[in-house]
Amino acid sequence: MKQIVLWMHGFYKYKNLLKQLVSRDIKLKYRRSVLGYLWSVLNPLFVMLIMVIVFSSIFRSDVENFPLYLISGQILFNYMSEATNGAIQSVLGASGLLRKIYVPKYIFTISKVTSTLITMLFSLLALLFVALATDAPVSLNYLWIVLPIGEMYLFCLGLGLFLAQAAVFFRDIQYIYSVVLTAWMYLTPIFYPINMLPEPLRFGITRLNPMYYYLEQFRQIVMYGMLPNGKLLLYGLIAGVLVLIAGAWCFQKTQDKFVLYV
Repeated sequence: MKQIVLWMHGFYKYKNLLKQLVSRDIKLKYRRSVLGYLWSVLNPLFVMLIMVIVFSSIFRSDVENFPLYLISGQILFNYMSEATNGAIQSVLGASGLLRKIYVPKYIFTISKVTSTLITMLFSLLALLFVALATDAPVSLNYLWIVLPIGEMYLFCLGLGLFLAQAAVFFRDIQYIYSVVLTAWMYLTPIFYPINMLPEPLRFGITRLNPMYYYLEQFRQIVMYGMLPNGKLLLYGLIAGVLVLIAGAWCFQKTQDKFVLYV
């Protein structure tokens, strides 16, 4: 509890630095880009169109409103992938600053996960466009998407903290994680319906894959205008909080050694 209070105090003390880091990350992403922020809207649309063309003959008959189903899963999984990949290099990328002055090291990881979240929010305009184009029930219930997105932010932050500290001591973690992400993508119902999988695999995904909880909640809201299922909401919150606690604990235990390895 004492450590949590210290972290919160440090977070408040360096809040302006966090804002600057988040702003820097967003600007760097779109530096020298002609389309700029518009690319956050166009990119998921283009990817969705390609995947709809490729997979429509396979899955379209099994999935209601396949374009919206596809882009909703794509946006959320891409956020998790980009946020955690950015977090891996967050501490190593700040090595020059860490050697010169004292700055809470977790600030750099938080900035990466947060800046990616802001970029993802732009992508929601693409999702809204697809929802309107496919006559999905768009309503004020869309505001409930803050629940699965908030839970996923906690999950990504915890996983990001763990990966950031691991990468300091084991640089190959970034290559291993890329393989894990590929497997994770195929084990998450982004472009296929969960009911097409055999029962043992379906059971494992619905119980052990946190991204399934977030995607299902998100789709219940954007595809059907429903409030998220209470059980999924609870499971998603538990997964997010547990991963955040584990990631923060690992980061706290190892951060004093960072300066020796960065």
